[in-house]
Amino acid sequence: MEQGSIPVVVILGPTAVGKSEIAILLAETLDAEIVSADSRLLYRGMDIGTAKPTVEQRRRIPHHLIDRADPDDTWSLVRYSTAAKDALHAIHSRGRLPMLVGGTGQYLMAILEGWEPPPKPENHEFRRAMATLAEHEGPEALHHRLRAVDPQTANRIDYRNVRRVIRALEIHHITGRPPSEVRRKKPSGLLDYRVGLQLPRPQLYARIDARIDGMLEAGFTDEVRSLLETGISPQTPAMSAIGYQQIVRFLQGEISEPEAVQEMRRATRQLVRRQANWFKADDPHIHWFLAEPGVEKAILKAIRSWMQEVIAGEAEP
Repeated sequence: MEQGSIPVVVILGPTAVGKSEIAILLAETLDAEIVSADSRLLYRGMDIGTAKPTVEQRRRIPHHLIDRADPDDTWSLVRYSTAAKDALHAIHSRGRLPMLVGGTGQYLMAILEGWEPPPKPENHEFRRAMATLAEHEGPEALHHRLRAVDPQTANRIDYRNVRRVIRALEIHHITGRPPSEVRRKKPSGLLDYRVGLQLPRPQLYARIDARIDGMLEAGFTDEVRSLLETGISPQTPAMSAIGYQQIVRFLQGEISEPEAVQEMRRATRQLVRRQANWFKADDPHIHWFLAEPGVEKAILKAIRSWMQEVIAGEAEP
């Protein structure tokens, strides 16, 4: 291990595969603390629709970067990365094992690969022009422009996330290069072991459908209604999360509840496909496991073997 590197266990994979539950079981055995790598868990009041770890689960294992902001407080990638690195270092300094857990690929890679932010856009006229295009021709047209100049980045950004699409186009407009090539990297200071959880798509989609049904039974519609009643705008980036935007449209009378549920299922399946662009099955850095009952035993064995290698590496002159 390089001098000063911090060992970190990473639990990643698609939504609804069971990352949180397995991570908690592992953390209890490994004397670990969990740092969330999920972009929506940052926000207070967004509990049911984000499948946030329960209060009881957070009592069992300390979790970081959960409930850190109000939904109208936008967190940039730089802000998140800084906070996550601070949390990882603090956990390590307490003699515990840091675990980075989540399915937001951009957040994970920013930390693990030491991303540095690309040049900050200054062309406000271009930004306004792109926003007008999205308004008049639809977000799909804007996303099509991004795909034409940078298919890799387009695959990783939901077309409905207009703010991020404009940001990527702006970087290309300023630099003349695809955003995926502009990003700089520096040593992360981490030595990570990446555990990937997977399931056959039909089984994963069945879990997704069951999760959505469970959210609605748990009062998801009331949660969204409460956020709107507190003055949170439906246009805030946090409220663009899958589920929230569909329930907002239902509450505003634009679509029926069954239509909202169907759209939630469709959008979550699309999310799974985008996550697969971040977490590739043939990625040599990811150790894949089938997320079936009892899999934590095999994962624990693999992590302990890796940790022994880390300790042995530290002991070498």
